[in-house]
Amino acid sequence: MRVGGGGGREEDEVGQKLKSMDVEKLENGVNGGAGDTPPRPAVKYHGWRAMPFIIGNETFEKLGTLGTSANLLVYLTQVFHMRSVDAATLLNGLNGTTSLAPIIGAFLSDAYLGRYLALAIASIASLIGMFFLTMTAGADSLHPRECGVGETCEKATSGQFAVLFISFAFLVIGSAGIRPCSMPFGADQFDPHTESGKRGINSFFNWYYFTFTAAMLVSATVIIYVQSNVSWAIGLGIPTALMFLACVLFFMGTRLYVRLTPEGSPFTSIVQVFAAAARKRSLKQPKDPKQDLFDPPHTSAIVTKLAHTDQFRCLDKAAIVAGEDEVRPGGAAPTNPWRLCSVQQVEEVKCLIRIVPVWSTGIIYYVAVVQQSTYVVLSALQSDRHLGGKGFQIPAASFTVFAMLAQTLWIPIYDRLLVPRLRKVTGKDEGLTLLQRQGIGIALSTVAMVMSAIVEDRRRHIALTQPTVGMTTAGGAISAMNSLWMVPQLLVLGLSEAFNLISQIEFYYKEIPEHMRSVAGALAFCNLALGNYLSGFLVTIVNRTTGAGSNWLAQDLNKGRLDLFYWMIAGIGIFNIIYFMICARWYRFKGQAN
Repeated sequence: MRVGGGGGREEDEVGQKLKSMDVEKLENGVNGGAGDTPPRPAVKYHGWRAMPFIIGNETFEKLGTLGTSANLLVYLTQVFHMRSVDAATLLNGLNGTTSLAPIIGAFLSDAYLGRYLALAIASIASLIGMFFLTMTAGADSLHPRECGVGETCEKATSGQFAVLFISFAFLVIGSAGIRPCSMPFGADQFDPHTESGKRGINSFFNWYYFTFTAAMLVSATVIIYVQSNVSWAIGLGIPTALMFLACVLFFMGTRLYVRLTPEGSPFTSIVQVFAAAARKRSLKQPKDPKQDLFDPPHTSAIVTKLAHTDQFRCLDKAAIVAGEDEVRPGGAAPTNPWRLCSVQQVEEVKCLIRIVPVWSTGIIYYVAVVQQSTYVVLSALQSDRHLGGKGFQIPAASFTVFAMLAQTLWIPIYDRLLVPRLRKVTGKDEGLTLLQRQGIGIALSTVAMVMSAIVEDRRRHIALTQPTVGMTTAGGAISAMNSLWMVPQLLVLGLSEAFNLISQIEFYYKEIPEHMRSVAGALAFCNLALGNYLSGFLVTIVNRTTGAGSNWLAQDLNKGRLDLFYWMIAGIGIFNIIYFMICARWYRFKGQAN
């Protein structure tokens, strides 16, 4: 999975490709244009001296927040005694908001705050959120009284829910700043104008990706085990303490950090194009775009010059010169950028519009992916999770680690072993195109849902026809089916993420104009957010539609038909495959002629 870098290099790890959006932008700025090297900025870079604080902060932050979020469904159902369908809906909404918030955080960071201040505020907000969440488990007055199997459990009070939601609000604020800013801030610490600085940036991405994956694995195993088998108060207190260490490490390195000033938001140029086109909507289309549209000399060494295309011609009106007073003397700039835009600006907006149909397929794709944090966990709770007889029991939320393992192991196998062979077959440097890899990921997610439906039907059948092995705290019988039967579907789901998620971000990165590449990460987070919202919407609709009779999503899965819910998502996935193929066939890559 190799692609040429902005400075002519090849990146060795897919993790780098996911994270190095700002790096190639910096390198393009150095090596682009006429080849003139810009003057070295008067900034003192400390490089690796600052990395223990940044990588340490990121590692402890991920250990704290990931270990908590992965097990929230179990916490809501077992400690707050929420119905499984309500907990799943709430968690979908929370995950969606957490994934949507980085868009706002990226805008505020780029336009006003700067990355250091955004990370400082976000880290403190995450710590406060973790503290409040720990208090809901540690203080008896902040959660319902514990109940035994078969007892009627009391509901949480409005005050208890208020404290819980306050903790969620602070965690969302933390996510808004940390997710979009942590990687670029780390890259800011290296001088992109020197060879050692460029090598340091690449090494930083490798270490970042490694610590990120390691933190996910530890969170999904050790921390979740403590929460599920030792104590919720201790299990949440450990991540809170780790989050505190993350804050301490971050602020300890303050004197070493390079803090770049905010550069402004690229969204302003987008809005200007729509505003100018709307003002001139009554004008006729130009007969000769080369002569009739405002196309001043392109002077940027960072942004690639885009030729005029014949798609979305209504936007071309934004570049029509309606009068001589709209252009400043010399003809290089408009008098009012809200009334006249350049062809370059218009074509950049067209690039974004062309991406939208392909991007929208990711929303439906994520409906399948998010099930691993909701109903897969609930299925695991009603399966036999013991290993080696009645000894060790796998925590239900830890099953997500199998998807992580599949994704982590597949990346080097594909990059090192398959890509060289695929090059010989396809004749393409990357083996498979970005759109082909996205399509494979969507298809694999549908296969995973089919497998999930089959396994869930087997689990339910065994629970109803054979002796059960216990009861959950919610009162549902535990099926004698070994929970490891769920591993294959999670492995396939992990493979689908390795294909789709990585190629998605790389696709946005390559197709979005260089100075708008911060939008690429926001688009991926927005996909995940809307996928969570759509999943929550489907859960609500199915629960209301089938609740009067045989509720598919009953509190006791043995009395429901979760397998039919999976079949429904698989059917939606088949529609998504067809829709994606149409979008991919229609798509025109950036730089292609009319």
